[in-house]
Amino acid sequence: MCGIVGYIGNRVAQDFLLEGLRRLEYRGYDSAGIATIEDDSIKLTKSVGRIASLAAEVAEDPSKSTLGIGHTRWATHGAATLSNAHPHLGGADTKILALAHNGVIENFAELRSQLKARGFDFKSETDTEVVAHMIAERVQHRLSESNGKPPTQDIAIEAIKETIGQLRGTFGLAIVFKQWPDAIFAARLGSPLVIGVGDGEHFLASDAQPLVGYTDRIVYLADHQVAVLKSGSLEVAHRDSGVVSHDVRTLDIESNDVDMGDYDHYMLKEIFEQPEAIRNTMRGRLSEDDATAVFGGLNLTPQDLRKVKRIVFTACGTSWHSALVGEYLIEDLAKIPVEVEYASELRYRNPPMEHDTLVFAITQSGETADTLAALREMKRKGHPTLAVCNVVGSSVAQEADGGIYLHAGPEIGVASTKAYSSQCVALTMLALYLGRIGHMSYSKGRKMISNLQELPEKIEKALGENDKIREIASRFQHCENFLYLGRHYNFPTALEGALKLKEISYIHAEGYPAAEMKHGPIALVDKNTPSVFVMPQGFIYEKVMSNLEEIKARGGPVIAIAAEGDTRIAEVADEVIYIPHVVEYLQPIVAAIPLQLLSYHIAVMRGCDVDKPRNLAKSVTVE
Repeated sequence: MCGIVGYIGNRVAQDFLLEGLRRLEYRGYDSAGIATIEDDSIKLTKSVGRIASLAAEVAEDPSKSTLGIGHTRWATHGAATLSNAHPHLGGADTKILALAHNGVIENFAELRSQLKARGFDFKSETDTEVVAHMIAERVQHRLSESNGKPPTQDIAIEAIKETIGQLRGTFGLAIVFKQWPDAIFAARLGSPLVIGVGDGEHFLASDAQPLVGYTDRIVYLADHQVAVLKSGSLEVAHRDSGVVSHDVRTLDIESNDVDMGDYDHYMLKEIFEQPEAIRNTMRGRLSEDDATAVFGGLNLTPQDLRKVKRIVFTACGTSWHSALVGEYLIEDLAKIPVEVEYASELRYRNPPMEHDTLVFAITQSGETADTLAALREMKRKGHPTLAVCNVVGSSVAQEADGGIYLHAGPEIGVASTKAYSSQCVALTMLALYLGRIGHMSYSKGRKMISNLQELPEKIEKALGENDKIREIASRFQHCENFLYLGRHYNFPTALEGALKLKEISYIHAEGYPAAEMKHGPIALVDKNTPSVFVMPQGFIYEKVMSNLEEIKARGGPVIAIAAEGDTRIAEVADEVIYIPHVVEYLQPIVAAIPLQLLSYHIAVMRGCDVDKPRNLAKSVTVE
């Protein structure tokens, strides 16, 4: 769970490397470093902490090299120390290469013991240093057998191929050698790498964000592939075969998509981008003539889908909450049984699943390790797999049989906002599509489309409560415990609201079905523990009101998310945040807006790093 960048061309490499690493800060990290080849030697600069610290180190002794790699590390093996920071050097006596690695090597302990027995000295606690030494050992062995022949880069390629064949786990590797100062070598398995193609230059990154503004031509490296980047050429080979062709695609991201603009934080920018993100998710996918949704990438015919008797959603974190919303939607509107599984559990739980079960993986990044592993396991068992994903060309998107792209635009803030609401919209359209294949009438389908088309304006109106939400946040910022409560469609909303507060403010928060309070959690209620009730008008409103009264009777302060025009709630709750009235199946999307803003303002007031919360990473690429 970290970031890789690389550059080779005619520019000073360190300038792109530092800028690229800044753009990857959202992925989460605790140390950083860059390596360049200069005067036939490896120049290595590393630091613990933010990129600003690394930039200061680099400024003291800058490099003019036009080739280099950089890395931000999120600690897995070993603490956040200078010795554990990447890149790592490889070689027994003479260090001949520098290597940066994303992912986890599961058999590193065994390999480390073998290398130690052969005289290798380890400077770090990481699994990555094992890979560096393994490649270096193979290169040095081949160089010793060259009998004076000029060493070619094939020596490095074969050494990399042999090494990665011995690794268990996931990796995205960027490697530079003293012996070949005109090339960057890259390899991947389960951890993404993107190559940017420029004019007389090539870029390397763990996702497309660092490439924006530098090039709009990209190549997605696939699993088991090894690439050689030179200033004027790119060669890609498969680990078990020779050179393979590579597709150059167009990078469809604008510079302003990854800039903060006039906002104080990416998270706030992305909260306010939700009306447009939702429009983009819906664009071209609603057919009024047929009263249904239109998806071009499912790769399943209506006849195939009519045979589906059960749907399993698998996801993690915020995506798991959107999957819960999807469960309510599809069971309610399409009458198909749905089960929501944590991806980390589905992979190992091995539940009995009938042959007519359709599996959906939901992930913002498309690189979440647990979700990807669950998807692969379901594919092995022969189930059709689809994905709901925001990143074109991501691992999940490539491996699923089909799916739905969100088109929500890049999400930089670690705490997901616009991707969550876009996921819920995509699942609402999926429920419409499946419902129209089945029992749903034409008139109900048209009404759903009308409601969806009005949704962006409803969200804009909800965003208009920002100033009031900031005031409420100021009154509750010092509380150390929150409860989030909702029922039916808004139970997942309560879970998501609690998660947002935990992620960015470090306040303990729990989400519950409101009726479950009396079965235990109500013991937590006191005057210092606010309860946030998500209770727009609906058929279960009176039940939730009774649950709210139970909290008030025990002295607990209440913040209510209610539909505009609800005067009754103001007589009971301590604070009320009003949202526009929408039908119940769209309430989770609109109700999430004030919860996002409440978490944001509390976190800012507490001095938290909103976009880069501690211990978290945007793209969770390890188990």
